[in-house]
Amino acid sequence: MAIRRNVAALQPYSPGEQPADGDMIKLNTNENPYPPSPRVQEALARLDPETLRRYPDPACGALRQRIAAVHGVQASRVFVGNGSDEVLALCTRAFVEDGGDVGYFEPSYSLYPVLSDIRGAARRPLPLAAGFAWPVDSGGNWDVPDACVRSLFFFTNPNAPTGMQCPRHHVRTFCERAEGVVVLDEAYVDFAREDGLKLAAELDNVLVTRSLSKSFSLAGLRVGYAIGPARLIEALDKVKDSYNVGVVAQRLAAAALSDMEHMRRNVERIRNTRERLRGELAARGFSVCPSETNFLWVKPAEEPAKQVFDRLRANRILVRYFDGPRTADYVRISVGTDADSDALLAALDRRKA
Repeated sequence: MAIRRNVAALQPYSPGEQPADGDMIKLNTNENPYPPSPRVQEALARLDPETLRRYPDPACGALRQRIAAVHGVQASRVFVGNGSDEVLALCTRAFVEDGGDVGYFEPSYSLYPVLSDIRGAARRPLPLAAGFAWPVDSGGNWDVPDACVRSLFFFTNPNAPTGMQCPRHHVRTFCERAEGVVVLDEAYVDFAREDGLKLAAELDNVLVTRSLSKSFSLAGLRVGYAIGPARLIEALDKVKDSYNVGVVAQRLAAAALSDMEHMRRNVERIRNTRERLRGELAARGFSVCPSETNFLWVKPAEEPAKQVFDRLRANRILVRYFDGPRTADYVRISVGTDADSDALLAALDRRKA
């Protein structure tokens, strides 16, 4: 039995730990600590089990219309996927020729090199500057090799795992320079000060992807979407699976998107907790990157990051650790409730006692 050589050699994406023990404090996968809109539960209660024996709408028509209304665009400029991860994978199918390139910042979302390898494309990582800053000067001049932006580039903004956001005017100059498609991966943008939707409306090579996992508290539902030029959306439609988003997911996602105020209230709570936690960690000597997300990227002051990760886990608190030449000194901490933050800080302080 033959397995493609690049698949046999593939190092798969490693997701954050999902413990069976419900007593763990989970600050490792950037899940929202607050429940989704009550309209989601209402939509679930109204769902007739009879609908489950039929295939869902393959075009996600009602959900596309809802997304279009939220963002003030035409439904023809919207694509819906089984989580934004599926949308990212479909971009490698639709926009990368055989022998093409997939670019991304480094460090960034660790799924990108995996998607590149699955597609058999050349990886084109673009290192961030010192302090995880964007490789752009004040005049908007990017230090970017042409190969990075020739086929497809994943531009995570705000970035993960650093949490830092690139100003939109600098993103524009990057996209205008790119020969290929630029995907602005905005999974965390609802926690940030600005977004790139205007660029997707004005530039013919830009897609914006969004997720309902973070700000809408629907990580378990697996719904994401893209907004961009109709020709790029049409290409994604051509390469997707026939029924890629189930009927339950379509109905509940539409319900969540009908209650934007609930999402925004939860986002504001998380932002407030984020700023409090940032200050508390800084007061304890941690180096904390500026964050426009629902997590903090921090460097411990007095012990190795891996030791902090292990010690917190022993205290039943999960954070995320990424081994690697530029990430091994840091841990990523999801912003949970205020009580979660108190427990985290107490566990950190016990080392000093």
